[in-house]
Amino acid sequence: MNEQYKNKIAPKYTDYKVKRDCTLLDFLINDIPGTSRTKAKKMLSLKMVFVDKQITTKFDTPLKTGQIVQISQKGNPYELRNRFVELVYEDAFIIVVNKAPGIVSVPLPGSRENSVKSILDEYVKRRNKRFSVHTIHRLDRGTSGLMIFAKRRDIQQTIIQHWHEAVTDRRYVAVVEGKMEKNKGTVTSWLSDDKKYVIFSSPVDNGGKYAVTHYFTRKSSDSCSLVELRLETGRTNQIRVHMKEIGHPVLGDEKYGNPSTLSNRLCLHAFKLYFIHPVTSELMKFETDIPEEFTKLVN
Repeated sequence: MNEQYKNKIAPKYTDYKVKRDCTLLDFLINDIPGTSRTKAKKMLSLKMVFVDKQITTKFDTPLKTGQIVQISQKGNPYELRNRFVELVYEDAFIIVVNKAPGIVSVPLPGSRENSVKSILDEYVKRRNKRFSVHTIHRLDRGTSGLMIFAKRRDIQQTIIQHWHEAVTDRRYVAVVEGKMEKNKGTVTSWLSDDKKYVIFSSPVDNGGKYAVTHYFTRKSSDSCSLVELRLETGRTNQIRVHMKEIGHPVLGDEKYGNPSTLSNRLCLHAFKLYFIHPVTSELMKFETDIPEEFTKLVN
C-alpha cells in the first residue's frame, strides 16, 4: 500500500479488549482509567467510542468478552447531525451511513430534492469546499439501512467495477404480507422496466437483467412474516418484485403490493453489509439493529 494512504488511515484511537461481559457504560467507567460517568457519556455523545469498528452511542450496548472497544483521540468537530442519515463509519476514502426511510439516495437530474448524497456533500464540504461524495449504490426512498459512499472518484469506480468481488455479504430484512409457506427459498427471474420505471419479472430471458434473491423466514404470524433476504444480484426493486412474485409483497409497498394499515412505511431494511476495503483490503463488517417496528408487527 502507498505510504501516503497508510498515513491517511492510520489509527487515531486506542484499543481496549473487553475482559468480561458487561454494558458499554460499565466498561468505560470501570475498565478505562480516569473515566467518570460524566466523561463516559460525553465520549459517547461526541461519537468517540467504537465497538468492533462501528461508532456506538448507546450506553447500554451489551459487550461480550473478547470484543474490541476503541476510543478516538478526539471527537469529530464536524459531526453529522441529521434525522435521515446516521454516520456509521468514516475514513479518508469511504463513508458508511444508515439511511432512514423517506429520503432518496440521490435526487433525479435537475431536482433540488434533499437526498442522502446532498446531506453528505454538505457534511464533507465543511472541511473542504471542493469535496463531495460519490454514489456507489442506492436504496429506494422507502427503504432504510446501510449504504457506502466514496470520497474520491477513483475509489467509487474501483468499488463499482469490482462490486461482486468486493461485497461479500449483503442482506435485508422485510416484513411481508401473509404467512410464509416455506422456511427458505430462492427466487430467480429476468427483470426489465418500462418508461414509467415499473419493473416487470419474467421466468424466461426476455432481454432483461437476471436476478437472484434468497429468502429465509425468521418469524411468521397469520397476517405477516419477518423475512431475511440475501441478494446475489442488485437489480432495481429486486426484492420488492420478487416478493410480490411469490405472493408475499413487502408490507407497505404501494408500487408492487398494497397500501398498509399496519405500517406507514415500506417495511424493508438493509441491515448487513460486508465488503473488502478498496485501499486496505480489510474485510469491513457492518450491521444495524432490525427496526423495532418490524418485530412488533410480526408479534
